[in-house]
Amino acid sequence: MGFGTNIKNMRKKQKMTLQELSSQSNVSVSMLSQIEREEKNPTLQVACQIAESLHTTLSFLIEEQQQKETITIRKKERLIYRDEQSGFERHLLSPSLPSKGVEFILNVVPPFKESGTFPSHKKGVKEYIFVAKGTLRVELGNGVCSEELKEGDSFYFEGDIEHRFINEREEECHYYLVIDSYESSF
Repeated sequence: MGFGTNIKNMRKKQKMTLQELSSQSNVSVSMLSQIEREEKNPTLQVACQIAESLHTTLSFLIEEQQQKETITIRKKERLIYRDEQSGFERHLLSPSLPSKGVEFILNVVPPFKESGTFPSHKKGVKEYIFVAKGTLRVELGNGVCSEELKEGDSFYFEGDIEHRFINEREEECHYYLVIDSYESSF
């Protein structure tokens, strides 16, 4: 199954109309329809807005959930989402298991490019960043926080706030991201 088909199946499973998903995700009905029919690939930002509105992860929408105790992901089999407009790449390094509540991701940001603004996650979602190469600016909310991270720096934030990642330098930026959406029972 493809990305659009997974969106459609998840939307129908939640008994949500295209109009309802459009209202929640701020993505037009027309665009959603084209995405569900696999006629259009959304930007990374739009794909994340849709995932948040469906209360799931982008990784889950990219590929079906796998049910194995141990999973090896070979480099050539890695799920990669590339934003055609910015060149921003999202490499899923962990299995697509949203029920586990954790995603491990390598993001590659081309020189002078950015992720666009990601929507806020539900309350309790945490994000951890480690910059492996280059420099990364993290911007949270409307001026809540702007932090420049250099190679070797790490950063944590609660993901229930809009956020974006910016490379303001001439070299690519590679950073690892862990999204922890595990809901504890405490």
